[in-house]
Amino acid sequence: MPAKVGAVKVNNVSSSSIFNIGDVYTMNPQSNAKTYAGGGSFNTGDGNRVNLNQSNTYIYDKDFIDQPVT
Repeated sequence: MPAKVGAVKVNNVSSSSIFNIGDVYTMNPQSNAKTYAGGGSFNTGDGNRVNLNQSNTYIYDKDFIDQPVT
């Protein structure tokens, strides 16, 4: 069913968002991200103490493209 929409002001739409006005059958937001994390990463909480003694994270990604967004 058609919709009547008045004035719309959009301040910001992030890169992985969808902004729609009116009728829609399906929406498909797309985004991609690559995260490299070594030992001791993503620790949360109060009073964490992590001692890894020269921990290194080596990355070898020969294909360069993991999730192409078109």
